[in-house]
Amino acid sequence: MKFRKEYLDLILVPLGLLIMFSYHLILLYRCLNRPHTTVIGFENNDKKIWVEKLMQSETRDVKTALDVLSTNISAATFLASVSLTLSALIGAWIANNSNIFQSELIYGDTRPSTMSIKYITLLICFLLAFSCFVQSSRCLIHANYLISTLDADIATKYVELAVIRGGDFWSVGLRALYFATALLLWFFGPIPMFATSVTMVVLLHYLDSDTASLKKNRTVGRGGLLRFEERV
Repeated sequence: MKFRKEYLDLILVPLGLLIMFSYHLILLYRCLNRPHTTVIGFENNDKKIWVEKLMQSETRDVKTALDVLSTNISAATFLASVSLTLSALIGAWIANNSNIFQSELIYGDTRPSTMSIKYITLLICFLLAFSCFVQSSRCLIHANYLISTLDADIATKYVELAVIRGGDFWSVGLRALYFATALLLWFFGPIPMFATSVTMVVLLHYLDSDTASLKKNRTVGRGGLLRFEERV
């Protein structure tokens, strides 16, 4: 049987997605069971310490805390707007039935049905990113209310939960954009998509691992939080 270029999409695209999904499942396992080996766990630990010191301080610096959260809210809102804009552009592109990516120069499956799958999967990633960034803003805005309520007896764990949830939604939104980047390269063929997936997993593994700084002068503080005297 003669090998056709359309078969590359059936092999390389699922393999590239499988590599990325597998990496993120491993990362999720590490975040839940060994958070001290990931940058996400390291950042969550810093957020817990920040909230703990803020809430237990006799002179709570509310203005600085709100400025920190407002910066994160602005970034999440910006990325949500970008994701929604790109989703609208993709929707308009689908409606116009553009043939730009159906050229013979692209080595892969360029049939209309396959192109529709490419548009739809890319659209799903951008919509997921938009939803996560919106939820991140919602959680951080809720943390604003909790922190600025000075005379109320609010448990520190509720503020921690709101801040960390906002960060978690932010991380998921970024991961959706990473997947969207790989799927965007699929328009230029399955080979660029697969190469991008492998390269992205290698790069993310380097960025997500944080063993060096966490092994450096680590002490366990109150509530099981990791305290760091020196950071690399």
